[in-house]
Amino acid sequence: MFVDSHCHLDRIDLAPYQNQFADFVADARQQQIEHMLCIGIDLEVFPAMRALVAPYDDISLSVGVHPNVTDGREPSVDDLLALAQDAKVIAIGETGLDYFHSQGDVEWQHRRFRTHIQVAKILQKPLIIHTRNAGHDSLDVLREAGADQVGGIIHCFTEDWAYAEKALDLGFYIAFSGIVTFKNAHTIKDVAQRVPSDRFLIETDSPYLAPMPHRGKPNYPTYVRYVAEHIAELRNTSVETIAQQSRDNFYRLFALN
Repeated sequence: MFVDSHCHLDRIDLAPYQNQFADFVADARQQQIEHMLCIGIDLEVFPAMRALVAPYDDISLSVGVHPNVTDGREPSVDDLLALAQDAKVIAIGETGLDYFHSQGDVEWQHRRFRTHIQVAKILQKPLIIHTRNAGHDSLDVLREAGADQVGGIIHCFTEDWAYAEKALDLGFYIAFSGIVTFKNAHTIKDVAQRVPSDRFLIETDSPYLAPMPHRGKPNYPTYVRYVAEHIAELRNTSVETIAQQSRDNFYRLFALN
């Protein structure tokens, strides 16, 4: 059984499922997807996302505002606290820093990031971290703001082993997406071989970043199997072992039964 630790279920293409979300969930279960963490990226869409997944005990939520989101309401501590009290919400984010899409003064991203960390610490819920072209600044903020008190996930990991060691030291887990299956992703493959068996997760980030052999096409949580298969090959073990280890790590991190 597989856990997809990061997906955007309100954004996937439901055309293959007759535009029925229930049909998608049924198919995911049939393909051994045991649990999915649906990630929030803005405040305005969260209520509809919450309603979409409400009937399903095997889908959890995070709440947060993505560092690339520049329209809509800026999240306050009170905003995030109010939404994160929901029993479905097990994580805060995704949050972090992204210098690839933002130019000039990015102090607003730092303030937003620190707001999320403050909420995570108040509620003692793990963080979902997005970092792009801002790796060391992201670690600095996590360290300075005391994010080690709650830990969380460095989602869609794209850094090197030295970076991974620093993230692990802060209590964070390393999550591998479909990128690890790409032929030229040598640095990420190296990390996937080295990361301790009790500190990694697998994810799809669907509908984005489809793994091989579906690269460039819409992604689905069912494709998390390809990520597990590739990591199993890298670590010279079975896909069942990778599925079980990542599953156990997910439930431990989020204190789920």
